[in-house]
Amino acid sequence: MTHARRDASMVAIGWGLFYALTLSVTFAISSHAQAPPPPAEWRPFDGSWSATGKRETVPIEDGGTAAVARLAGAVVLTNGIGLVAGFTGEAIGFDNGRDLTTGRAVWTDGAGDRIFSTLSGGSLKAGRRVTGTITGGTGRWSGVAGEYELTWQYLVSADPETIQGRTTDLRGRLRWREGGR
Repeated sequence: MTHARRDASMVAIGWGLFYALTLSVTFAISSHAQAPPPPAEWRPFDGSWSATGKRETVPIEDGGTAAVARLAGAVVLTNGIGLVAGFTGEAIGFDNGRDLTTGRAVWTDGAGDRIFSTLSGGSLKAGRRVTGTITGGTGRWSGVAGEYELTWQYLVSADPETIQGRTTDLRGRLRWREGGR
């Protein structure tokens, strides 16, 4: 075997090894990045939700008011070590004017993928706890389930039909159901 042929063979082997290593690393990274978390693994989160919207009311027998409210605003979730996701949060709810609030919420991320939840709690006033149950999602959030709680705090509004508010302690956890994602 001539010296030139041996050098060419060594170069070919080197490029072959480089190519194989590159494919292995690429496969390992892409399969790791696309792998969903184990279905039973709960992922805790904290966050904030600021929203504005409209409220319509009707008087009730004891001088109070029942209300329907529709809110929209920014939801930002973190996992304790950094930003997890940002969403546009929308909610619609009914407050019976006494002791019950019920509603639905949807959080939509920048890609248009959504997380859906039900809401329940006491009368919708400042300082009241609201509980959310995550019921599903689309796209990246397909198969998600979970729960969260928050305390709603209203801010001053010049118009009685306009409401503005924010959460003081949005906390929860989520996971992907078997077969989700």
